Amino acid sequence: MNQIKNKLTTSQVYIRSLKLLDHERTLAAVLVLAGMAIAAVQVYEQVLFGWVVDALSKGEGAFPIIGMWAALGLFGILASVIVAVAADRMAHRNRLNAMGLAFERAITLPISYHAEKGSGTVVRNVLSGTDQLFWLWLSFLREQLTAIVGIALLIPTALSMDYRMAGVLGVLAMVYLALNVIVINKTSEGQSAVEQYHTNVFGRVGDVLGNVTVVQSYTRLSAEMQAMRSIMGDLLKAQYPVLTWYGLLTVLTRAAATITMVVVFALGAVLASRGEITVGGIVSFVGFANLLIGKLDQLSGFVVRTYQAAPTLRSYFELIDAKEGVIEKAGAIDIGKVEGRVVFDKVSFRYGPGSQGVFDLDFEAAKGKTVAFVGPTGSGKTTTLALLQRIREPDAGVIYVDNTDIRDTTLSSLRHSIAVVFQDAGLFNRTIRENIRVGKPDATDQEVERAARLAEAHDFIMRKTDGYDFLIGERGVALSGGERQRLAIARAILKDAPILILDEATSALDAETEGKIKRALDALREGRTTFIIAHRLSTVADADIILVLDQGRIVERGTFRSLVADRGLFARLVAEGGFTEPTKPDEDDAPQA
Repeated sequence: MNQIKNKLTTSQVYIRSLKLLDHERTLAAVLVLAGMAIAAVQVYEQVLFGWVVDALSKGEGAFPIIGMWAALGLFGILASVIVAVAADRMAHRNRLNAMGLAFERAITLPISYHAEKGSGTVVRNVLSGTDQLFWLWLSFLREQLTAIVGIALLIPTALSMDYRMAGVLGVLAMVYLALNVIVINKTSEGQSAVEQYHTNVFGRVGDVLGNVTVVQSYTRLSAEMQAMRSIMGDLLKAQYPVLTWYGLLTVLTRAAATITMVVVFALGAVLASRGEITVGGIVSFVGFANLLIGKLDQLSGFVVRTYQAAPTLRSYFELIDAKEGVIEKAGAIDIGKVEGRVVFDKVSFRYGPGSQGVFDLDFEAAKGKTVAFVGPTGSGKTTTLALLQRIREPDAGVIYVDNTDIRDTTLSSLRHSIAVVFQDAGLFNRTIRENIRVGKPDATDQEVERAARLAEAHDFIMRKTDGYDFLIGERGVALSGGERQRLAIARAILKDAPILILDEATSALDAETEGKIKRALDALREGRTTFIIAHRLSTVADADIILVLDQGRIVERGTFRSLVADRGLFARLVAEGGFTEPTKPDEDDAPQA
């Protein structure tokens, strides 16, 4: 799910990686030309070297040739500076672009994607993927392009000088090619397995660090460390055979290079004794051999590294290609100023082929009214409100906000009209002020403080070091549960959205803290259409209508008192929870639709 069906081949990964530079094609073209110039200089320097040797051995003037060599060298230095500086900047610039693209994709993907992959894996796909892209771009523009062009120029140049000596170099090139093909075929599957084990390691690290308090509380330190050692052991078992093949490739190519140099000198000596080649020609071919060996080593290392990086880059592109849970339709409109009337008209949603989901939901929430959802775990309460926010898309039926089908609206305008207070406050490792401002990024300090006062958070904030500039730690670890919830409420108050969702906002709090939170929530609910999800039924006692869900369907609806009187599922939940009826009399006990 959420992945492209057909895995990209290594060549497709490589081509797609280079296409990410397409928006800078002019600069890329300049770098390509500069790289070609560098390659030409490197090849013809060897020719000039031979000419100089011949001129000196014959007692002829070598200074004109040396002058040409110097001019060619200066031109090569200039081209190298252009490539070094411009390629480095381009690679860094596009690495950040690629990271931004992946980050944007990651935060727009549905919760199900992150639940399946895990945060550690997603973070690795972003960071490792962009690191490999950076290396690929920089290596290609700085070295590999020059190596390829250099070999292409070297072959005809060598052939024009002596086809026999050129043949020796050709054999060396074919040996390198054959060895790389063999090693790549032997290691491609193993490298994919290595990447999977790396992903498992990152996933495990993210999972454990995200639950470090549980690990410490349940004395899981030794068990988690042992499990990590086991995963890393599996990684090494998969990696050792791959590394052995790569090591063997290095040894064999080095041996081939050494043999080639010996043959070049030996054959050159024989040809020179016959007068068929000059000493300068032998010197040029020695230079060619050194240059070819260096280029082949570069390309060989590049090919190996490319195949090593391919699984990582493939994971990066799978993240980029992952499908969003909800796709905004073309021509979607801004929903504008919302009053808050919400209607579910025969709405159904099913999770895959199973029986889980919600079915035939049919209800209305009038402007400014409070609707509570109650039911056993897994009955569909959270799913229902995820559909309202378009985190998920209904399989059937229509959801209206102020008579507008929410599928016709932009996602940003719809979600701008909805404020959510989650069971988990969802705080960032930033200051208190920054966390509250998530609700309204351009809010003034006075607006932030007003929201905090309404959420009954101002007093505890002022007791913190630095007050509103206090850094709360990852997920608000430096705050108590009640403090975290009050910041979440302040954030929702500041957003000032006409529709409010309270998702188990008080379920994990003690009675005293819950009382403070409830007062803050009452202030937040004032004048807003509010949806409450609760297992603690005392928090929904004064709702205008309570919808009781079971197995994804609304099985009962009404006020607290009327539902208790019906002696159905709601009444059983009240009895099992030990809650009593509210003391405040209901003005209208009739069920509402």
